[in-house]
Amino acid sequence: SLSLALSTPLCHLKELVDKYTGKVRLLDAKTVLKLDQEFLETVIPKVGGEVLIVNGPHRGHKAVLLGLDIDNFSARVAIAKGPNKGLELSAIAYEDICKIHVPQE
Repeated sequence: SLSLALSTPLCHLKELVDKYTGKVRLLDAKTVLKLDQEFLETVIPKVGGEVLIVNGPHRGHKAVLLGLDIDNFSARVAIAKGPNKGLELSAIAYEDICKIHVPQE
């Protein structure tokens, strides 16, 4: 699932309702909220962390974050699995990737 945040990582995306709205589950509870994208922002992991590409031709692929270009609000990633494994993509906008949340048991 995708990690999203209000101001700190508090929830993860459970499902998309439509193009601009999603249902999120709070990380510390079983509460599910329906929120407009206006109230959410993508969480970017530290370099070396796993991300999901959520926009563009590689949408749906998992990748590893290789670096950030803070001045241009973009990232460099490498596809983690599949036939394109190892393919490096640069100048990926922050909003086109997000940290993958792995629920802790």
